[in-house]
Amino acid sequence: MPSVSPQPPQDLAALAAAHGLTISGARPPLFTYIRRTWGRRHFITAFATARLTAQYSQAKLGQVWQIMTPLLNAAVYYFIFGVLLGTSHGVPDFIPFLVTGVFIWTFTSNSIQTGTRAISGSLGLVRALHFPRASLPIAYAVQQLQQLLFSMGALIVILVCFGKYPEPSWLLAIPALVLQSLFNTGISMVMARLAAKTPDVSQLMPFILRTWMYVSGVMWSIKKVLSHDNLPHLVLLSLQANPAAVYISLMRYALIDSYHANQLPPHVWALAVGWAVVAGVGGFIYFWKAEEQYGRG
Repeated sequence: MPSVSPQPPQDLAALAAAHGLTISGARPPLFTYIRRTWGRRHFITAFATARLTAQYSQAKLGQVWQIMTPLLNAAVYYFIFGVLLGTSHGVPDFIPFLVTGVFIWTFTSNSIQTGTRAISGSLGLVRALHFPRASLPIAYAVQQLQQLLFSMGALIVILVCFGKYPEPSWLLAIPALVLQSLFNTGISMVMARLAAKTPDVSQLMPFILRTWMYVSGVMWSIKKVLSHDNLPHLVLLSLQANPAAVYISLMRYALIDSYHANQLPPHVWALAVGWAVVAGVGGFIYFWKAEEQYGRG
């Protein structure tokens, strides 16, 4: 029986190309990847909603914990920083100031922390199905946005209890949240790629986030610190450019009437847009570049 000689590799490649075959799991071009990710938008929303619903499904109070968790955090911070350490002195409307800072910081912190588990925590899904892997960290970020919207309902009640009623400036909270969501999603995608390659990143993140929180003016006024001339200029610039502090400041100036919009430093909106674009676009591209590596090894 005559033996059949194997075809040269170049002939096999030409044959595959002629029949429209491509490498399985190959990274598509950037704009094709964006289009495919947008095509999974319904999956992203449904996945985020399902995770949010299941998050407290084993607790007796259920979804009430979506509001209680940030409120309890705010109560703890108020006791430690407002009562014991006295950071409330000289800060008008300290409780609305603190609760707003805690809620907005929690949005960023949880988005980043869950982003570290976006790939490693969904390996079964990643290995079983072919879809843009960016859908996962985006879905995790959407879940945290949904969580924040529940918290914002509680925040509005707190503001009203302290005599802060809806004003036109409250509408500024919408673009502020949009920009923060873009920033959070971008950083979440960066962390998803890093943690997919180095799982120890997820163990390190709580310490990094805790340090970041303490320098972001969540429980104290950055404006009071900036008035001190004894701090190095680089430290002052870092505090002003800190993205977490920028988004917290925008929300405070939008919702609390003792922080008028005309008192908002002119650089804040520019920094908010800049951080959102850099993190959102840069994070997406950084994640896309490793598309072929997720779920392997």
